[in-house]
Amino acid sequence: MMKFTKQNFISLVVGIIIYVVDIGVDFWVASKYFSQGQYSWSILILCFRGLSSLVTQIFSYEWFKNDCEGTDTGKLKWIFLVHLFQCGIFIRYWFALKYGCQAAFKQNNSGDASETDPPNFIQKQAVDVVTDINMLRVFKTFLETTPQLFVQICILMEHGKNNFCQYAAIIMSFCGISISTVDYQISLRKSLPDKDEFRVLPKLMYLFYKLLTITSWILSISLITLLSVRSSVILMIFLWICGFTWTLKQHTTFCKSKKMEYLYRTVIGIILIFTFFNIKGRKTKVCISIYYATHTIVTLSIFFVYVFWKPSIIKEMHFTAVSILSILSLALGIIFLVVYYRHFHPTAYCRPDACSDEADGEAGQKDKVETGRFQNFIMQ
Repeated sequence: MMKFTKQNFISLVVGIIIYVVDIGVDFWVASKYFSQGQYSWSILILCFRGLSSLVTQIFSYEWFKNDCEGTDTGKLKWIFLVHLFQCGIFIRYWFALKYGCQAAFKQNNSGDASETDPPNFIQKQAVDVVTDINMLRVFKTFLETTPQLFVQICILMEHGKNNFCQYAAIIMSFCGISISTVDYQISLRKSLPDKDEFRVLPKLMYLFYKLLTITSWILSISLITLLSVRSSVILMIFLWICGFTWTLKQHTTFCKSKKMEYLYRTVIGIILIFTFFNIKGRKTKVCISIYYATHTIVTLSIFFVYVFWKPSIIKEMHFTAVSILSILSLALGIIFLVVYYRHFHPTAYCRPDACSDEADGEAGQKDKVETGRFQNFIMQ
């Protein structure tokens, strides 16, 4: 039975605060770079912010439209206007606070649900609306936060000038990645049958797995960028093409319209540049092994390219520190990945009959438990 707890509500409030602070930090950092004459960095920071905002607003409105299908069109008009002004996420946060407060702090009474609704109607509403927010935050993380972290590290490595502005941006990026990944997994657990509670140890294992592997990859791409910007751009375009092609082969059915489905696949292709993403809920032991084996090969290859091509750079302190941190982060991240999947992954707690459809990605799972949009959106 899904439960929205007081702890979940507190996490929601903290998430709202960090979301607002993150917006302020982005504009502050961009203005700082602009005042220093570093216009390209300023524009790049704002472009990532604008891209993520546009994409999340499109998906948010599309989901509102699907949920309100056949109801009052007047309501959709003002929802469209709010999304047009890039404020749709705040509507979702309002509903999350409303339902979350009722579910976490108030006793359900007969007025909370109709006769045809289950007893945990408010609980389900709270979980569903927070799930949508967490899905949007995953998009934001990999369209904005992660690329911004990459840009800040590149600036730090290239210019070697440390200031509070850079540190603030990097800290906010790490906070954004941490919160979105953990909150996503919490929502995922609440949407799976026979779930085991996502306790502190599994949260830490999953968080360290994601953070360490993403950090290692960002540092590796930063080293490529310092060596050759063109090579870095070509590599990321190639990785996006591979990710996008894989999503096409998976025949995803996340969206109702073809246009939205292709946008979804485009976004997933971008996410796959930075981390593994299971888009069909199937067993992906081979795919995830290939994915991180490729990351390992590329990371080591970058190091050897520097050794034989740019040996003079190796003597620099920042190269040594970044190289060691990149390799060490990847190794530790993979260790946490293995431990998480062997002992803490949600399927480890499901009964075989309840988990078979989720593992195979079949539609039959929908008949056993209502998972909402998560039935076609599973990141592992």
